[in-house]
Amino acid sequence: MPVITSISGIRGTIGGSLSDSLNPLEIVKFTSAFGSLILSKNTKQTKPKVVIGRDARISGEMVELLVNGTLLAMGIDIINIGLATTPTTELAVIYEQADGGIILTASHNPKNWNALKLLNSKGEFLSQKDGEFVFNLAKNPEILNYAQVENIGEIIYDSEYVYKHIDLIKAIPLVDIEAIKQAKFKVAIDCINSVGAIAVPLLLKQLGVSEIYELNCIPNGNFAHNPEPLPENLTEISEMVKQKGADVGFVVDPDVDRLAIINEDGTFFGEEYTLVAVADYVLSYTKGNTVSNLSSSRALADVTKKYKGSHFSAAVGELNVVEKMKEVSAVIGGEGNGGVIYPPLHYGRNALIGIALFLSHLAKSKLKTSELRQKYPDYKIIKLKKNIEGLDVDKLLNKIALEFSDYKPITIDGVKIDFETGWVHIRKSNTEPIIRIYAEALTEAEAKKLADLVTSKI
Repeated sequence: MPVITSISGIRGTIGGSLSDSLNPLEIVKFTSAFGSLILSKNTKQTKPKVVIGRDARISGEMVELLVNGTLLAMGIDIINIGLATTPTTELAVIYEQADGGIILTASHNPKNWNALKLLNSKGEFLSQKDGEFVFNLAKNPEILNYAQVENIGEIIYDSEYVYKHIDLIKAIPLVDIEAIKQAKFKVAIDCINSVGAIAVPLLLKQLGVSEIYELNCIPNGNFAHNPEPLPENLTEISEMVKQKGADVGFVVDPDVDRLAIINEDGTFFGEEYTLVAVADYVLSYTKGNTVSNLSSSRALADVTKKYKGSHFSAAVGELNVVEKMKEVSAVIGGEGNGGVIYPPLHYGRNALIGIALFLSHLAKSKLKTSELRQKYPDYKIIKLKKNIEGLDVDKLLNKIALEFSDYKPITIDGVKIDFETGWVHIRKSNTEPIIRIYAEALTEAEAKKLADLVTSKI
């Protein structure tokens, strides 16, 4: 795959020709461009510093060595926290008051992918302006400059940040450790043989979970199944939950920014409802607004309305959701892919805080996981994707918007059409060469009908 650049970073497949992969030259170019951005913003008398963390995918060590060497050559100091979740790396940037960070992870993409997720000094994704600076500079590497030998950077290794991350979660007032302990929960986990295998068991033990059943908890990068936490990829953990008599199952993606939940009977809680359930708990104690992206379920708006708050939509992408959350002072937000953003901890999707808040909610409700799920509107959502190689996607989306102009489509991110019985959102993926088509309604048949109505126009 050719390298894909977006607001969520630079990603591509490992291996292949220079024109068709995230190869060492591309990694050095983009890292150098990011280093130039960091240097351009540095007003201190000392060298800037950048935090580096990575997931456990097989190519991680190779990419890490290239990134480390490039930043050192630019005269930038590095705090390398090794195998770490994406939210852990984001928090480390804040904790260290660093000038930025790079997370080496391709998130839910298969093991032959890797990526550079670029962070600013707040531990958040780069703004559109800064991202374009990096992308444009990487296209013109001949103007890059490197430090003289006496000014090259230094590197410090610190593998303790997972403990600091968990301590910060335990200090959140709504994380009720005593209630979790008293519930004596039995929890099954699937950590896809990545960094969740380090962080999730440790978190659960610190929260006082009674018994933990581990699946795919060796951080070696050999993903046991497709790493996207969708029902068709989670049959093994569903069986484990039933066989072990677990109260709940948790599944994370390779970098632990997405959380999927399995009910005690092995059924799927629904990745759209991770955020809904956690928001319900948070809003019951903290009144305020919520934000989710255009492709997320209406259920969050319903729950927000119950607590007299307002719900707002943002374009897909963590950066867009975070910007909207800040604008409307949201008390919680995120994305319907299982991404929970809780501002009292930090502005980033974080499966670990999602687990802690969900367990607190479950313990206090004294309900089974499936019973808790039944509290929420039962919308059905269909998620389709189509290959877009060779298509003029912008032209296609413009035509679809015109075709459904009577419904006043939202066009801030692709095209979203609100029908009386549901909605359809069609957009180009930021991370894969595909077009995504999401549809939601009160029944699966109606959602499919709406999706077919729009896709027939493609």
